[in-house]
Amino acid sequence: MSEADAAEARVERTRDVLRKALADKAHGEIAVVSSFGAESAVLLHLVAEANPATPVIFIDTQMLFAETLAYKEELISHLGLTDVRTVSPDGKAIRDNDTYGRLHLSNPDACCGFRKTHVLSEALAEFDGWVTGRKRFQAATRNNVELFERSTDGKLKLNPLAHWTKEDIDDWFERFDLPQHPLIEHGYLSIGCASCTSPVENGEDARAGRWRGSDKTECGIHFENGKLVRTADAGAGE
Repeated sequence: MSEADAAEARVERTRDVLRKALADKAHGEIAVVSSFGAESAVLLHLVAEANPATPVIFIDTQMLFAETLAYKEELISHLGLTDVRTVSPDGKAIRDNDTYGRLHLSNPDACCGFRKTHVLSEALAEFDGWVTGRKRFQAATRNNVELFERSTDGKLKLNPLAHWTKEDIDDWFERFDLPQHPLIEHGYLSIGCASCTSPVENGEDARAGRWRGSDKTECGIHFENGKLVRTADAGAGE
Protein backbone atom coordinates (compact mmCIF):
# COMPACT_ATOMS: atom_id res chain seq x y z
CA MET A 1 0.00 0.00 0.00
CA SER A 2 1.35 3.42 -0.94
CA GLU A 3 1.66 6.16 1.69
CA ALA A 4 -1.17 8.05 0.00
CA ASP A 5 -3.41 5.00 0.22
CA ALA A 6 -2.42 4.44 3.84
CA ALA A 7 -3.25 8.06 4.68
CA GLU A 8 -6.65 7.76 3.00
CA ALA A 9 -7.30 4.56 4.93
CA ARG A 10 -6.58 6.41 8.18
CA VAL A 11 -9.02 9.13 7.18
CA GLU A 12 -11.79 6.69 6.35
CA ARG A 13 -11.24 4.80 9.60
CA THR A 14 -11.49 8.04 11.54
CA ARG A 15 -14.65 9.11 9.74
CA ASP A 16 -16.20 5.72 10.43
CA VAL A 17 -15.34 5.88 14.14
CA LEU A 18 -16.76 9.38 14.49
CA ARG A 19 -19.89 8.66 12.46
CA LYS A 20 -20.74 5.63 14.59
CA ALA A 21 -19.99 7.46 17.84
CA LEU A 22 -21.46 10.88 17.15
CA ALA A 23 -24.19 10.34 14.56
CA ASP A 24 -25.31 6.74 15.13
CA LYS A 25 -24.77 6.91 18.93
CA ALA A 26 -23.29 3.41 18.85
CA HIS A 27 -21.59 3.93 22.22
CA GLY A 28 -24.23 6.00 23.99
CA GLU A 29 -23.86 9.71 24.64
CA ILE A 30 -20.38 10.85 23.67
CA ALA A 31 -18.79 14.29 24.10
CA VAL A 32 -15.69 15.74 22.48
CA VAL A 33 -13.07 17.37 24.68
CA SER A 34 -11.05 20.04 22.90
CA SER A 35 -8.44 22.57 23.98
CA PHE A 36 -8.93 24.57 20.76
CA GLY A 37 -5.17 24.36 20.52
CA ALA A 38 -2.58 23.97 17.80
CA GLU A 39 -4.04 20.93 16.01
CA SER A 40 -7.62 21.03 17.29
CA ALA A 41 -9.16 22.29 14.06
CA VAL A 42 -8.60 18.93 12.34
CA LEU A 43 -10.53 16.85 14.86
CA LEU A 44 -13.24 19.49 15.20
CA HIS A 45 -13.63 19.66 11.41
CA LEU A 46 -14.19 15.89 11.33
CA VAL A 47 -16.57 16.13 14.29
CA ALA A 48 -18.60 18.83 12.53
CA GLU A 49 -18.69 16.62 9.45
CA ALA A 50 -20.12 13.73 11.48
CA ASN A 51 -22.53 15.75 13.63
CA PRO A 52 -22.14 19.52 14.23
CA ALA A 53 -24.50 19.31 17.24
CA THR A 54 -22.05 17.08 19.13
CA PRO A 55 -21.35 18.44 22.64
CA VAL A 56 -17.81 19.86 22.68
CA ILE A 57 -16.34 20.54 26.12
CA PHE A 58 -13.75 23.31 26.42
CA ILE A 59 -11.96 23.78 29.73
CA ASP A 60 -11.17 27.41 30.46
CA THR A 61 -8.64 27.19 33.28
CA GLN A 62 -8.76 30.98 33.68
CA MET A 63 -5.06 31.00 32.75
CA LEU A 64 -5.31 30.54 28.99
CA PHE A 65 -3.84 32.70 26.24
CA ALA A 66 -6.21 35.37 24.97
CA GLU A 67 -5.38 34.05 21.50
CA THR A 68 -6.85 30.66 22.41
CA LEU A 69 -10.14 32.19 23.54
CA ALA A 70 -10.38 34.18 20.31
CA TYR A 71 -9.45 31.13 18.22
CA LYS A 72 -12.20 29.12 19.90
CA GLU A 73 -14.80 31.60 18.73
CA GLU A 74 -13.31 31.65 15.23
CA LEU A 75 -13.43 27.85 14.91
CA ILE A 76 -16.97 27.59 16.29
CA SER A 77 -18.15 29.99 13.60
CA HIS A 78 -16.00 28.53 10.82
CA LEU A 79 -17.04 24.93 11.45
CA GLY A 80 -20.67 25.52 12.45
CA LEU A 81 -20.40 23.79 15.82
CA THR A 82 -23.63 24.32 17.75
CA ASP A 83 -23.01 22.90 21.23
CA VAL A 84 -19.65 24.06 22.59
CA ARG A 85 -19.70 24.09 26.39
CA THR A 86 -17.12 26.11 28.30
CA VAL A 87 -16.41 24.82 31.80
CA SER A 88 -14.13 26.40 34.41
CA PRO A 89 -13.14 26.09 38.06
CA ASP A 90 -15.51 28.21 40.15
CA GLY A 91 -14.40 31.22 42.11
CA LYS A 92 -14.37 29.39 45.42
CA ALA A 93 -12.11 26.65 44.05
CA ILE A 94 -9.67 29.28 42.79
CA ARG A 95 -9.71 31.17 46.10
CA ASP A 96 -9.26 27.96 48.13
CA ASN A 97 -6.53 26.45 45.95
CA ASP A 98 -4.67 29.26 44.24
CA THR A 99 -5.46 32.63 45.79
CA TYR A 100 -2.51 34.40 44.18
CA GLY A 101 -2.41 32.49 40.88
CA ARG A 102 1.06 31.09 41.56
CA LEU A 103 0.33 27.44 42.38
CA HIS A 104 1.69 26.36 38.99
CA LEU A 105 5.15 27.46 40.12
CA SER A 106 5.30 25.19 43.18
CA ASN A 107 2.88 22.38 42.37
CA PRO A 108 1.79 22.24 38.71
CA ASP A 109 0.07 18.87 39.21
CA ALA A 110 -2.19 20.36 41.88
CA CYS A 111 -2.87 23.38 39.67
CA CYS A 112 -3.92 21.16 36.76
CA GLY A 113 -5.86 19.01 39.17
CA PHE A 114 -8.35 21.63 40.30
CA ARG A 115 -8.33 23.75 37.15
CA LYS A 116 -8.70 20.90 34.62
CA THR A 117 -9.03 17.33 35.91
CA HIS A 118 -11.77 17.97 38.47
CA VAL A 119 -13.64 20.34 36.17
CA LEU A 120 -13.58 17.83 33.30
CA SER A 121 -14.69 14.97 35.53
CA GLU A 122 -17.79 16.92 36.50
CA ALA A 123 -18.50 17.93 32.90
CA LEU A 124 -18.28 14.32 31.68
CA ALA A 125 -20.55 12.89 34.39
CA GLU A 126 -23.56 12.84 32.07
CA PHE A 127 -21.74 11.14 29.19
CA ASP A 128 -20.86 7.52 28.42
CA GLY A 129 -17.53 8.45 26.88
CA TRP A 130 -15.46 11.14 25.24
CA VAL A 131 -13.37 11.88 22.18
CA THR A 132 -9.83 13.24 22.45
CA GLY A 133 -7.37 14.59 19.91
CA ARG A 134 -4.37 12.60 21.13
CA LYS A 135 -1.97 11.30 18.50
CA ARG A 136 0.97 8.93 18.79
CA PHE A 137 3.46 11.22 17.10
CA GLN A 138 2.98 14.05 19.60
CA ALA A 139 5.28 12.77 22.35
CA ALA A 140 6.93 9.69 23.80
CA THR A 141 4.19 9.56 26.45
CA ARG A 142 1.61 9.08 23.70
CA ASN A 143 3.40 6.71 21.32
CA ASN A 144 1.13 3.75 22.03
CA VAL A 145 -2.23 5.51 22.37
CA GLU A 146 -5.01 3.17 21.21
CA LEU A 147 -8.01 4.02 19.06
CA PHE A 148 -10.34 2.89 21.85
CA GLU A 149 -9.59 2.87 25.57
CA ARG A 150 -11.73 2.06 28.59
CA SER A 151 -11.18 3.93 31.85
CA THR A 152 -11.76 2.46 35.29
CA ASP A 153 -15.03 4.37 35.67
CA GLY A 154 -16.35 2.49 32.64
CA LYS A 155 -16.31 5.44 30.27
CA LEU A 156 -15.10 4.85 26.73
CA LYS A 157 -12.33 7.10 25.48
CA LEU A 158 -11.99 7.44 21.71
CA ASN A 159 -8.78 8.69 20.11
CA PRO A 160 -9.78 8.78 16.42
CA LEU A 161 -6.55 10.50 15.32
CA ALA A 162 -4.26 8.16 17.26
CA HIS A 163 -2.56 6.78 14.14
CA TRP A 164 -2.49 9.99 12.12
CA THR A 165 0.92 11.40 11.24
CA LYS A 166 2.07 15.00 11.42
CA GLU A 167 1.90 15.02 7.61
CA ASP A 168 -1.74 13.91 7.78
CA ILE A 169 -2.54 16.81 10.09
CA ASP A 170 -0.73 19.37 7.95
CA ASP A 171 -2.40 18.06 4.82
CA TRP A 172 -5.86 18.34 6.41
CA PHE A 173 -5.28 21.98 7.34
CA GLU A 174 -4.26 22.74 3.76
CA ARG A 175 -6.87 20.56 2.10
CA PHE A 176 -9.76 22.26 3.87
CA ASP A 177 -8.16 25.67 4.39
CA LEU A 178 -8.63 25.47 8.15
CA PRO A 179 -7.65 28.49 10.24
CA GLN A 180 -4.48 28.10 12.29
CA HIS A 181 -4.11 29.01 15.96
CA PRO A 182 -2.45 32.45 15.92
CA LEU A 183 0.37 31.32 18.24
CA ILE A 184 1.61 28.69 15.76
CA GLU A 185 3.61 31.27 13.85
CA HIS A 186 5.41 32.14 17.09
CA GLY A 187 6.65 28.59 17.65
CA TYR A 188 3.93 27.29 19.96
CA LEU A 189 3.17 23.77 18.70
CA SER A 190 1.22 22.55 21.74
CA ILE A 191 -0.77 25.17 23.57
CA GLY A 192 -2.08 25.04 27.12
CA CYS A 193 -2.12 27.64 29.89
CA ALA A 194 -0.09 30.78 29.19
CA SER A 195 1.85 30.34 32.42
CA CYS A 196 3.10 26.85 31.54
CA THR A 197 3.56 26.95 27.75
CA SER A 198 6.60 28.09 25.78
CA PRO A 199 7.66 27.96 22.12
CA VAL A 200 9.22 24.76 20.75
CA GLU A 201 12.74 24.71 19.37
CA ASN A 202 13.81 22.95 16.17
CA GLY A 203 14.22 19.23 16.78
CA GLU A 204 12.01 19.12 19.87
CA ASP A 205 8.75 17.19 19.95
CA ALA A 206 5.52 19.14 19.75
CA ARG A 207 4.87 19.03 23.50
CA ALA A 208 8.36 20.04 24.61
CA GLY A 209 7.12 23.53 25.39
CA ARG A 210 4.65 22.33 28.00
CA TRP A 211 5.87 22.66 31.62
CA ARG A 212 9.40 23.29 30.36
CA GLY A 213 12.10 22.64 32.93
CA SER A 214 10.13 19.99 34.80
CA ASP A 215 9.46 16.28 34.32
CA LYS A 216 5.75 16.95 33.91
CA THR A 217 4.49 16.01 30.43
CA GLU A 218 0.70 15.73 30.78
CA CYS A 219 -1.95 17.83 32.53
CA GLY A 220 -3.48 14.77 34.14
CA ILE A 221 -6.85 14.38 32.41
CA HIS A 222 -5.56 11.16 30.79
CA PHE A 223 -4.25 9.74 34.09
CA GLU A 224 -5.83 7.45 36.64
CA ASN A 225 -4.13 6.97 39.99
CA GLY A 226 -1.10 8.79 38.64
CA LYS A 227 -0.69 6.61 35.56
CA LEU A 228 -1.50 7.07 31.89
CA VAL A 229 -4.55 5.05 30.83
CA ARG A 230 -3.89 2.91 27.78
CA THR A 231 -6.29 0.00 28.21
CA ALA A 232 -7.40 -0.96 24.72
CA ASP A 233 -11.04 -1.82 24.08
CA ALA A 234 -10.81 -3.48 20.70
CA GLY A 235 -14.48 -4.41 20.64
CA ALA A 236 -15.59 -0.79 20.81
CA GLY A 237 -15.09 -0.33 17.12
CA GLU A 238 -17.29 -3.21 16.09
